[in-house]
Amino acid sequence: MAMAEEQVSPHTSHEKSSAERTWHGIILQTLKRNDVRLVPYVPDRVLTPLIKNLHADPFFTTFATAREEEAVGILSGAWMAGLRGAMLMQTSGFATLANVLASLAVPYQIPLIMFVSERGTLGEFNYGQALVCRTMRPVLDSLALEHHTITRLDELEFIVDRSIKQAVATQAPVALVLSPLLTGGKVFDK
Repeated sequence: MAMAEEQVSPHTSHEKSSAERTWHGIILQTLKRNDVRLVPYVPDRVLTPLIKNLHADPFFTTFATAREEEAVGILSGAWMAGLRGAMLMQTSGFATLANVLASLAVPYQIPLIMFVSERGTLGEFNYGQALVCRTMRPVLDSLALEHHTITRLDELEFIVDRSIKQAVATQAPVALVLSPLLTGGKVFDK
């Protein structure tokens, strides 16, 4: 009986560890594999697990910025100095970026990697968030920026990994929109 348990145990624990993978753990490991070390962010409740894990890992230099445009400027300078980075924000923060993307990141070919937690959909209570969410993809399209909305855990690693590689190879920004279907979104207390 003990022999049978030993044979089953490794297989069961492997399945369990695969099933317990989290969206924020997958993003952290994929950033690491792609040598993305600098991660400025604007604080966001949905992104908090990722932010906490980035701060806890000495591989990363992670810090809060006052505004999203500030993070773009920092990452642009870092890229010019040879350091890869990514930024974290929510949908409403993206609304402030059209000018800095069009005047800095796109023309100077900065492979800016943007992770955007999606607000404004799936039960959103704030009408302003809903309006901003509707403008994000048209702005990305008008700037001809690659963007992907990630809804499923089983697609996350592939999309993030390939998007980082494409951004670096083509020297063009990319936006990775993290759907509430992936992250669970913001919990609205009653």
